[in-house]
Parts: sequence; C-alpha cells; structure tokens
Amino acid sequence: MARRGENIRKRNDGRWEGRYVIRTNGCGRYRSVYAKTYLEVKEKLLAAKMHAAEGAQSPPAKQADLLFDAVAREWLGQVKDTRKQSTYVKYSVIYNTYLCSQLGSLPIARIDAEQIREQLRIPSSESTEKSIYCVLNQILGYGEEKCSMQKISLKRKGTKKKKETAQALTLTEQMKLIQFLYQDMDIYKFGILLCLSTGLRLGEICALKWEDIDMELKLLNVNRTVQRIPVSEGNAKTKLVEDIPKTECSRREIPLSEPLAVLLTEFKGTDHYLLNGAKPMEPRTYQNKFKTYLKQAGLEDTNFHVLRHTFATNCIDNGADVKSISEVLGHSDVKITLNRYVHPSFSTKRSHLDSLFSIYGQYKGQA
Repeated sequence: MARRGENIRKRNDGRWEGRYVIRTNGCGRYRSVYAKTYLEVKEKLLAAKMHAAEGAQSPPAKQADLLFDAVAREWLGQVKDTRKQSTYVKYSVIYNTYLCSQLGSLPIARIDAEQIREQLRIPSSESTEKSIYCVLNQILGYGEEKCSMQKISLKRKGTKKKKETAQALTLTEQMKLIQFLYQDMDIYKFGILLCLSTGLRLGEICALKWEDIDMELKLLNVNRTVQRIPVSEGNAKTKLVEDIPKTECSRREIPLSEPLAVLLTEFKGTDHYLLNGAKPMEPRTYQNKFKTYLKQAGLEDTNFHVLRHTFATNCIDNGADVKSISEVLGHSDVKITLNRYVHPSFSTKRSHLDSLFSIYGQYKGQA
C-alpha cells in the first residue's frame, strides 16, 4: 500500500488512514483517523496528535498548519492516479531533488512569492530550471484550488538563451545515409529509413508493432511509445515502460508511400514488435545502433531526433502545408512544427528569392 508522510497510508477501499499513538500508564495504543484525501487525513492526524499530547483542551488543527510538503505530496498522488507513469516519475524526481528540502517545511498560510524565491536554489541547466518551475507552479495552483492558498504564479528570471535546435541533415548527408541503409538492408536499417520517411520518434519506432501497420490501406498507426524511467523499488535503478504517446495528438495515423509499403512487405514477419520480436526495442540500444550507422556511412555523430527534423524540413521544402506535417508529426500546435522542426535549406531560400526577383523583373521599365 502507498504510504505518505508520517504513518499515513492509502487503504484498499480508497480512503486514507493516519495512525498515531496514545500512551496510558506507560503503554502505547494505536489510534486511527480516516479521510477521503491525503490532505484531510493529514489535518485530522495533526489535530489528533495535539489532542493526545495536550488533552481535550487542545484546539483542533487548522488547514493553515499544513506545510508545503503536504500539499505537494497530495498533488503528486493526483498526478500518479491521472497521468502517465513517466510523467509522475519525472515530477516526483524534480520535487524530491530540488523542491522538498527547500520549500517542504514552509507553512502554506504564510508562504508567498518572495519567500519562495529566497528559499529556491536553481541549478544552471536551463532544461532543469524549466522543469522545476513547471512542477512548482502546478503545486501552487493545486494548493490554491484545494487548500485556499493565496494565488502565486512564478516566472523564470533567467536570461533568455537562444535555443540550440537540432539541425536537419543536409542533402549530401541524406544521400550518404540512404545509400548506406540500402546496402544489405535489414529490419534495423529499415527502421531508420522509416523514421526518416515518417518523422517517428525514437520511442515510437521502438514500440511499433506489426499490428499497427495496415498493409492494405498503407497506414501506420502510432498507438504507444516506450522509454526507460527511474524506479525506486527493487534492485534495478530504471525500467523499460511501454505507455500511450505523450499527448492525444501523438496518437495518429501516418500514410505510407507506395515504395515504403513495398519495402515493408519484404520484412513482414510473425513477431510481435517490428524491431525486436517479442518485446519492445531498448531506445538507447537503437540510438547507439543509429550512431554506428552514421560512423559507417562517413557522417558526423548526431542525435536520433535529427531524423524527425530532417523529415519535417524535407516536407516543407517540397511544398507540403504546415498543418498536414504538424499532424503527421503529432504536434498539438503548428507553431511547434515551424519553430522547432523546420530548417529551410540555403538552396530553398535562394529559390524563393529567385522567384521573387522574377516577379520584379516583369515590371522592368515600368514607372
């Protein structure tokens, strides 16, 4: 059973139970309080402990006596029940690593934005900083809604850094890679070609099953993803988790081109997963395999995600509309496609400017 805080657990019937000790004539006896939520049982337990220590004269504890940690633990419990396991693990690690020791002991009745800024120590990593503020603001929003905390919304103060986006492969690099993939092609090389041709994410190709591919309609259905996440139980530090895609938009249908569909039939097998038979492919293993392919093809080392960037850029360079490509990539907003995944080549820019000048040339000699 899940346990939170001091002698608090969630029962099988869905209620929360808090246990405390009453000492009479030197003997201790356990007593319990119950509630529907962790915060409620935390209140009752605090009141019961004070009552037991000071007698019936002690006033009941108020919600204002709750600490930031109690609100955060309750919020994490909700995340665990309603969000993906990988999301819960990420948020839990961020809170326990960067927020618990700094803010956990602050009473929610007296907490304010200035106090949080004074207590908070942010690491230099921009990515980690964003995650910390994301988790922190969600906890504060939950506290405002459930515990009558004052409204607090914090913004990052760090200087805005220019984003370093993963650039697409050049035409020369693509040619070298594709020529290498077609040499003695196996299912692993085909998987790389498939990602380059459809924009699949690493976790999506590693979790792809043959049943997700409709050969008759030439459709590929993205229904799941796989990733390795930290775990606290057992001897292992991490485990491979197969789950639904990161957002609803990520669950999508991708049309397959005729040549790609024909090539796919050559590798059609009876195994469950496309790449690894009876179980999902380990993403890190496939990433390393991709890096090996790059080296063998005489290309510089880069991340697997460059295939997705290259796919988006090629589509735009060849006249595809952004909305269609955004849906194929599984983005919830076309701005993400434009700002992060489209890197027009120099030749494309030159072509646009040449076209513009040809229009100007029609007006030559006109007033």
